[in-house]
Amino acid sequence: MKVLVVDDEKRIQDVLYEYCKIEKFDVDFANNGEEALIKLNQHQYDIMVLDIMMPKMDGFEVLKLLPKEKKIPTIVLSARDDEYDKLQGFDLDIDDYLTKPFSPKELIARMKAITKRNQVKRKTKYTYQTLEIDYDGHTVKIDGKLVNLTPKEYDVLVYLIDNKNIAISREQLLSKIWGYDFFGDDRTIDTHIKMLRNNLGKYRDLIVTVRGLGYKYSDEEE
Repeated sequence: MKVLVVDDEKRIQDVLYEYCKIEKFDVDFANNGEEALIKLNQHQYDIMVLDIMMPKMDGFEVLKLLPKEKKIPTIVLSARDDEYDKLQGFDLDIDDYLTKPFSPKELIARMKAITKRNQVKRKTKYTYQTLEIDYDGHTVKIDGKLVNLTPKEYDVLVYLIDNKNIAISREQLLSKIWGYDFFGDDRTIDTHIKMLRNNLGKYRDLIVTVRGLGYKYSDEEE
């Protein structure tokens, strides 16, 4: 695994270097947001550990400026623990959020879980009537036209399809897709489901609400 650690604290860099070395991870470091963007544009990484409060450019700005084709799984590591920062991070499509002080062992475990989840081999294509999902291309089409889904909307849709006809709780979706422990209310999932349904148009009813629990995907006609 090739890891980019973006943090200006030398102590944290040294600790993560030692733990990554034990796991035989190839680790690279950036001391600020500007340096991180340069490295992300020059090299390929499997995952990024990103501090928020840094000189020159903060972590949120890095996420906003990173080109879509360069986006990678990201764990935010921050001394800030307020809900606003966490929500902002997840709105920018991060995969996890850990607050300082943190357990290096827990961080390594989360890194492994996220990369394993992203590397799971799946079928190359799913089709239902004129709905087509190309897993390799990470695209969704309806009637031959591309549907503009956010990365999280796409992940929710694919996860529900992979667990077709199984009721999935909101907590399960948060754990599997966002990869963090739920800290607020159900609006995160419900909002993404609402947007996903709107984007699916005539296929919106394939995502079924399971009252009191969550959602399921069903393409079986009554």
